[in-house]
Amino acid sequence: MINLHGHYRYFGTYLLLVIALISTLLFAGCDALSGDDEADDADTLYIYSWGDYLDPEVITQFEEETGIHVVLDEYDTNESMYPRVKEGATTYDLICPSDYMIQKMAENDLLQPLDYDRLPNAKKYIGKAFLKQAESYDPGNRYSIPYCWGTVGLMYNKKMVGGDVDSWSVLFDPQYKDEILMQDSARDAFMIPLRLMGDSMNTKDPEELEKARDMLIAQKPLVQAYGVDDIRDKLASGEAALGVIYSGEAIHLLKANPDLGFCAAPKEGTNLWMDGWVIPKTAKHVENAHRFIDFLCRPDIAAKNFEALGYSTPNTAVEDLEADDMDEEEREIAFPDESTYTGQETYQYLGETVDKLYTKLWLQVKVE
Repeated sequence: MINLHGHYRYFGTYLLLVIALISTLLFAGCDALSGDDEADDADTLYIYSWGDYLDPEVITQFEEETGIHVVLDEYDTNESMYPRVKEGATTYDLICPSDYMIQKMAENDLLQPLDYDRLPNAKKYIGKAFLKQAESYDPGNRYSIPYCWGTVGLMYNKKMVGGDVDSWSVLFDPQYKDEILMQDSARDAFMIPLRLMGDSMNTKDPEELEKARDMLIAQKPLVQAYGVDDIRDKLASGEAALGVIYSGEAIHLLKANPDLGFCAAPKEGTNLWMDGWVIPKTAKHVENAHRFIDFLCRPDIAAKNFEALGYSTPNTAVEDLEADDMDEEEREIAFPDESTYTGQETYQYLGETVDKLYTKLWLQVKVE
């Protein structure tokens, strides 16, 4: 009689050996693939930035020069960016927040210090005046390199508004009822009545903020709309007489509609905003992040970004590269005299308590 049990036993042993061999090869293959993925990932840079805030040609040139692949995600507000970074749902290597948000992220231990030994172009070309201004939210420039800057200004239609505009008070003039466009932003909206009253735009005083709220509520019947991107469209098409806009948008608007004029800094004072590059504490490609920051600070690259975006740059070499191709009004907006921004305030992070108060008061303005 054939010993089937013995055959099955030997066959089973053989089968187990075959399975073990196949498993070893499969796992080895997986390890090899994993190693390849890690090797590929080492040549990657994960960026989280504002929409349309980097010239695609600049990204392509960086990839070609360095061999580093850039993966870009975009956000539309600082407030939508912050929780995503804080919760760590996605690990980014480089982010471009605004002034007060840089301060908030640093205070909440979300950033790592920059290594300036890796940033020779930044040290050489970023203007000292801008670095000094940035210290109001990033003492010692420890965490950020300024990227773009500008002011919150007043754009007006010269055919609809009599005379030059140099004061925020025009936004409260009843003769321009339904012709006024305001930013749909608590900080930018409250900044205007605060400066008209002579108060700091970074005040934490509830009484001052409540007075500003009351002024905005009183102004509301004059306001055609609170908006963001649509403000540009309405001003360009002549649908409104006055609008609060960022200086970087002014150059394109002046080209779109020659009837427009722009006041970059009303006499009561305005917000001098700055966006800057920071490296999150959780970044996995720190060297690549430094290389990209310094690449952006190279004069030819900074000029290329300026041409694409229109926002002023803190890079001191760009004006010489670009000024000949601009008319006088455009130059004054893009490269203003230092007196335009000297002494202007930059938004600071005011803490969670005041943030909640702003949210509450702004809601009262909008629903009143």
